[in-house]
Amino acid sequence: MQDRLYFRQLLSGRDFAVGDPVATQMVNFAYLIGDRETREAVVVDPAYAVGDLLDVLAADDMRLTGVLATHHHPDHVGGSMMGFTLAGLAELLAREAVPVHVNRNETEWVQRVTGLSATDLTGHDHDDVVHVGEIPIRLLHTPGHTPGSQCFLLGDRLVAGDTLFLEGCGRTDFPGGDAEAMYHSLRALADLPGDPVVFPGHQYSAAPSAPLSSVRENNFVYRPKNLDEWKTMFGG
Repeated sequence: MQDRLYFRQLLSGRDFAVGDPVATQMVNFAYLIGDRETREAVVVDPAYAVGDLLDVLAADDMRLTGVLATHHHPDHVGGSMMGFTLAGLAELLAREAVPVHVNRNETEWVQRVTGLSATDLTGHDHDDVVHVGEIPIRLLHTPGHTPGSQCFLLGDRLVAGDTLFLEGCGRTDFPGGDAEAMYHSLRALADLPGDPVVFPGHQYSAAPSAPLSSVRENNFVYRPKNLDEWKTMFGG
């Protein structure tokens, strides 16, 4: 199955949305995940220049069949928030009518930010599985950064969105954030079996990815040994 996996990590402002000052500043990662035999693919967190992402798929002879959204912030799905507006899901669906997979707890937030309707979104529960061709992707509900933040586990890769970075984790002081929920989500990720490679939602570190064992050892968010220590360090 690993031979069938199509997986690309693309950095905003460098690999797509080149020259966009917001994209360059925000250093978001978008991901393309697919099945090389069926040529089907999904995009994770399309924003800024969705045409560029579709062009990459076309150049690789892949066909878009869906979107996976980690959470509702516009630098991940487009839309308006806190005085700025970015291209994203609305522009993508105008070109390609594909399902958008979100956590059920995030559905209303995505609608509010992007202007999409409920029928545009497919809500999921924790540990649901979305198949891209024959590639299974587990959807892990990891609230904290937002109520419906989710990560994606496929084989030995963990696409972690803004829940877990290689250094640090997503903020919990935005609307819908919850510091205590973030603690429990980070612990759940730390306890995943095996040693998947963490692929974060932003390049906030020198390396673009790292094994989970390395992140557990070196990321300061794993220093607190219990919830009380976490609250002392991070509030909540």
